[in-house]
Order: sequence, then C-alpha cells, then structure tokens
Amino acid sequence: MPIAIQNTQPDVSFQSHSVPRSELAASTHPTRLAARLDPELSAATVVQLQKCARLQPRLAELLLGNDMDWNRIGWGPDLLRGHDPRRAALLAGSIWHARSLLKVVSQRDLARLVERIGADAHAFGIRHLAHAIADKLISDPEKLALQIEHDGHACLGAWLNIRPALERNRVLLRLPLGTAAENPAPEHDGASSGLFSLVIAHFEMESP
Repeated sequence: MPIAIQNTQPDVSFQSHSVPRSELAASTHPTRLAARLDPELSAATVVQLQKCARLQPRLAELLLGNDMDWNRIGWGPDLLRGHDPRRAALLAGSIWHARSLLKVVSQRDLARLVERIGADAHAFGIRHLAHAIADKLISDPEKLALQIEHDGHACLGAWLNIRPALERNRVLLRLPLGTAAENPAPEHDGASSGLFSLVIAHFEMESP
C-alpha cells in the first residue's frame, strides 16, 4: 500500500497572498483600526494587535471587506510610492499657500512654521510658487501651518476620490480619522490633479 508523503514545504502561494494583507494591517493608522474593532481600545492595544502576524490577514479583511479577492490583486507600490500621506498633504498644501510662505520672513516666525510643516515642504511650496492657489495671505505662522495641513489633506482626498476604491483606501487607511481628506471641497477637486502631479514627480525623483 503506497504511503502518502506529507509536503512539509511552506505554501508559497498562501504566503504571497498573505504579504499584502500583513502590510496593509501593519501600516493602517491605529485610529482607523480602533474604529472598526472598538473605539474604546487604547492606541497601545491596537498597535499590539497590528504587530501580531497571525491576526494581520484577518485585520486587513476587516478593513477592506471580506469579499475582497486577494488572490487576484496585483499588489505593487501604492499611489504615493509608499511615502507618508501626511507629508504628501503638506507638500500639496505648501504649494496651495505658497504666496503666504513668501511673506513669512522673520527668523522666529519661519522657525515656528518650519517646525510644523517641515523644511522640505516650505522649500517645495516656494519652488512651485507659479502654481499657488490661495490669494488670501496668512501672516500668522501657526494659522498658516494649520491651513496648509487642511488644504493639503483636502487636495489629497480629492485626488484619491477619482482612483479605484482599493488604491484609494490603501492611502487613506494610513491617515488618522478626521482629516480634511475625508471631506474635500469643490475647490480642492479642481486643483488636486495639478498639485499632486508635482508631488508625485517629486517622490519619483527621491525614489526612482
């Protein structure tokens, strides 16, 4: 009677399908996951759940839907090439308010602004002054930083809204709940494509 030989090699197909789910769960912002599981969970508890390799595929299914056919997904780089979506929003928002950036000249105010948005976003906005959107100038560095973040996230949300659901969610899930990316205004719809073409070109130069 022939003896069945059990295959002890790992299931490569299963592992390859689990990789995108694990990546998605691990990179999701804890507030997004807590909202799906239990809003009362602490951030530390959610992070521990995200680190559990055994739970990651199930968490990803919870985030994107159980009916997602993971076997047929081509899991390449996301729309932001893996870059931080908040940074992408700050880059776009800095172009939006580039005219105001030029008006921040005192060392003290400039230091406060750069602390909030980063030196790269400040330089990026000024470099693309020709594409600035906002005409109303904001002189207060704290208010300017908040508005850059708001309009940048709104442009990100508008830019993502015209993308396929899976690609859109792969980026949105990395943002905390409650950003302006969830409620872009019509003015952001019109400007988002142009601004994010500049942002994506910048990312491609950073990581060819």
